[in-house]
Amino acid sequence: MAPPPMILESVWLDKCRVEDAEVKYHEKLASQHAGLVVESSGGACSSSNLVSEIARARQNIQSSLNTDGVGLKVGVAVPDSGVSSQRFEEIEKENKLLKKVTEDLRADVSKLFARVAALEKAAGTPQVNGVNEEAVEADDDDDDEDLFGDTDDEDAEELAKIKAERIAAYDAKKAKKPTLIAKSNIILDVKPWDDETDMKELEKKVREIKTDGLLWGTGKLVPVAYGIKKLQISCVVEDDKVGTDFLEEKITNIEDFVQSMDVVAFNKI
Repeated sequence: MAPPPMILESVWLDKCRVEDAEVKYHEKLASQHAGLVVESSGGACSSSNLVSEIARARQNIQSSLNTDGVGLKVGVAVPDSGVSSQRFEEIEKENKLLKKVTEDLRADVSKLFARVAALEKAAGTPQVNGVNEEAVEADDDDDDEDLFGDTDDEDAEELAKIKAERIAAYDAKKAKKPTLIAKSNIILDVKPWDDETDMKELEKKVREIKTDGLLWGTGKLVPVAYGIKKLQISCVVEDDKVGTDFLEEKITNIEDFVQSMDVVAFNKI
């Protein structure tokens, strides 16, 4: 039996030559970039020569990366002759001066705001018991540190005049306005002793209680139990003159008719 025909395979017969050419190419690039002349040694197709050539190529590339093309190391700072140390000092002095001016302006603005606030408070609605006098005193304190260096005597006189006019107007308005009197509406339950008590006479006795600040209202009989009825009566009182203690004392003094008294409702008017 004849042997099988040989199968042709693609073989890289020129591998050594290609590797030598690649090494020489990289050496040439590295020597041109760094300004160095590298002597090329003839390429031998051995693994040891190939490894040494690759190592040399890497070293040349690394040295070229550490230089900037003119023999200077990268990262070395070159002094800039455009800006001198004297210029830096001048800029620093200018910054300090600007900072001081800014702080002075801030302080002046704060004082001006305080003075304006005091004047606005003094020119507002006048109140009794010297509220405006405190504003005038605060304004006088600000006058000790005048921003513009002139006196405020005219302003003080004008402020006092405005104050007097407003207080007079306020007093006149208050005198014309009627004084409000606090009043309350009270509903009372007046209970008799029994069902034989004359409720009409009881209501008559209650209404006979009279004093300043007391005004009786409507009254009605409300059933309780076992034929007994109680008197429910309303009244309007002035809080400063008449209270529930006064009403209870006067009504319970009608001992022949009244057993007890209770407050059902108490509403401010």
